[in-house]
Parts: sequence; structure tokens; C-alpha cells
Amino acid sequence: MKDPASEIRCDNDLKLYETLLTHPEVRRVRETVEQQEENRKGPGVRRHLLSTSVRLSRSMSGALHTMADRCQERLGIESRLELYAYPAPQFNAACFKPEDGRVYIMFSSSLLEAFSEQELLFVMGHELGHHVYRHHEIPIGYILRGKTRPPASLALDLFAWSRYAEVSADRAGAYCAEDLPSVARALFKLASGLRDDSIVKFDLEEFLRQVDDMLALGEQPGKGAPMQDWFLTHPFSPLRVKALTLFDRSGLMRSGGIDKHDLEDQVRTVMGLMEPDYLKGKTEATRAMRNLFIAGAIAVADTAGGISDKERQMLEEFFEEEFALESLDPGRLRELLPKRIEAAREKTSLSQRMQVVRDLCLIAGAEQPVAQAESKLLEKIAQGLEMPTGFVNQCLEASPELD
Repeated sequence: MKDPASEIRCDNDLKLYETLLTHPEVRRVRETVEQQEENRKGPGVRRHLLSTSVRLSRSMSGALHTMADRCQERLGIESRLELYAYPAPQFNAACFKPEDGRVYIMFSSSLLEAFSEQELLFVMGHELGHHVYRHHEIPIGYILRGKTRPPASLALDLFAWSRYAEVSADRAGAYCAEDLPSVARALFKLASGLRDDSIVKFDLEEFLRQVDDMLALGEQPGKGAPMQDWFLTHPFSPLRVKALTLFDRSGLMRSGGIDKHDLEDQVRTVMGLMEPDYLKGKTEATRAMRNLFIAGAIAVADTAGGISDKERQMLEEFFEEEFALESLDPGRLRELLPKRIEAAREKTSLSQRMQVVRDLCLIAGAEQPVAQAESKLLEKIAQGLEMPTGFVNQCLEASPELD
């Protein structure tokens, strides 16, 4: 019989994780990183933490260590833990790749001050979930931000995997906390930066209705939601809460709950909001998205000195065998771009338009640094699509690291 941590892991996380580990580029980067770590002469993780943060011993924070004990027991972790705090106004926590048999978890001071015990249990369990599932074995940050840009197909697979990896880590946190309202409230705080004493009060049912409305109508995220996070590496917060609600109703958390197969099917439906395959879709909306992407991608790639070899390679990976790149006229497509922007604005939801702009940012990112002319064109396209301010910049600069 599997251990509890393995039982609750999201199927799509494990499937994509095992596939990515065999990818030649992932293997190459892993070998490079491992060699760099072996050759590193400077201080390791522990020395860095000791010199920049405060180590929280059991005598200093018995309650936090009791939470750690519970998480270790629930997740079957035998490694020694060291807990650290550092000063920061943002709510943040991180679990570092093990070193010398120790696992290190770091918390921002504001998070420790603003989160309840059950909320902290979720955060700690989430971070330890990344450890127990060995998510750090895929160096996503090195791959996506390295000097050599990864193929578009690999980048999209990494984005998809990282979102499902967060689902697994969320489940680990929820399994430790066993308190869905506190778990949801923790995610709300992490997304909004708000504390319990703010003028905004968290409403779990309202948060979940937001996702139900998106599932039913394909409409834009509701007010107050961090829309800029919609198509980055981390799942949109209400989707995480919806996925955790399904997990809480499953047989993994309660007797008589829905079985694992049904749970994973329903989670894929929820997460599918972030992964529409518009390049092959047959609906009016997907045609508008596809037409916009073709015109936008060619225009962006051609803006600064013509389409480079790297941009051409990425475009061919997006188009696959659907379109012949050499038959596309950049000048003509640039002329058509305003009409295609207008058509997409009329026929698609905001979330669908954000998907296209995210993909256009991937094309622009094929060559680093992104040319100013390309950034300006992307911002013009986003403005025409009524996108949130700063979305383009956030897509271009987003950190790919797991949280």
C-alpha cells in the first residue's frame, strides 16, 4: 500500500513530472545544475540562511515546531527540519532543496504574524509537499530563464506541470491542516495580501461561486481576483480553492467521499480553464483566438529586425503542421491585426484573450532581452483586448519558481 503522501498526489503532476524528467533538455539542465553545485566553493543553503535569517529553534517557537512535527508525521517525512524567519512585508514561505540531510523552510515575518495556526499548518504542509514529491528535481527556473530558451512545447509543458505541482502541494497542506475554511482563507490571504483585521472579509462560498461561474460561462475572473496570475506558472487562486474543495470531498479525506478517479477528472475540468487548445478548436471563439495569435505572433516576431531563427523555430512548434509559416505575409498580417483584435474582443472572454497574450509573450521571449518594439506592440495588443494593466510585463518577467 502506498504511503498517504503518495496517495494524495495529483495524477497529472506525477504523469507530467515523470515525462519531463526524461526530456533531453531537462536532463541537460539538471546535469549542468548538479555540476555547478558540486563545483560551488561558496556557502551552501544553510550558511546563507544562518547569515540572513533567524533560525527558529524549538525553545523559541514551540508551536511552530509542533506544527512541523504534525506535518512530518502526516506526510511520512523523516528528514530533519530547520525553520527560519526573515523580515518582509509580503506573505511568503519557501522550502529549499535538501542539503546535508536537512530540509529548510523559511517564512516571512509578516506571514508568521498574520496567519492562524491552521493557516500556518497549510502553508508548512504545502512547502513540505514540494519536498516530499521531489518537485525541485525539475529546475524549472533554470530552464525557463536560462541563456538558451527552451522549445515552446517544453515551456508549455513546464507551465502545465508546475500548476499541477502546486495542486499536489496544496493537497499536502490541506492533508496536514484538515480544515478547509482555514486552508481557503490562507490562499485568500496569500493572493490578496490582506489580513484578518482588514476591511475586506473573506467569503469562501463567494470565492467558489467565482469558479463555478467561470466553468459555466467561460467568463472573466470576478472582481477582486488577481487576474494577472491567470496564465502564469501558478494556478489562479480561486481555482486552487475549488480543486481543494473537491479534494476535501474525496475519499482521500473522508469516508464515503468521491473516489480518486472522479476527483482527478473533476480537477482536470477545473484546471482546463487555464489550458484551452485554441489552435485546433472549432468554435467561433477559438477561431478568433487562433486568427489573433497568428497575426500577433508574426507581427511581434517581425517587429525587430525580422523573424529570427529562434522565433521561427518557436512559431513552427506552436503551429506544428496546422500552418505553413513560409506562406504567411508579415506585412499583410500586421494590417489585419486591428480587425483581429476587435473580433477577439467581441467573441472571446477575458480569460481566453489572456491565454493568447501569454502565448504571444512566449514568442517575444524567444530572444532575450525582449526588444522594446516588441514590448510596445504587445502592450498595444493587450490594450486593444482590454487586458489588465501590467499583464504583458508580468508575463515577460514572471518568476517560474514553485512557491
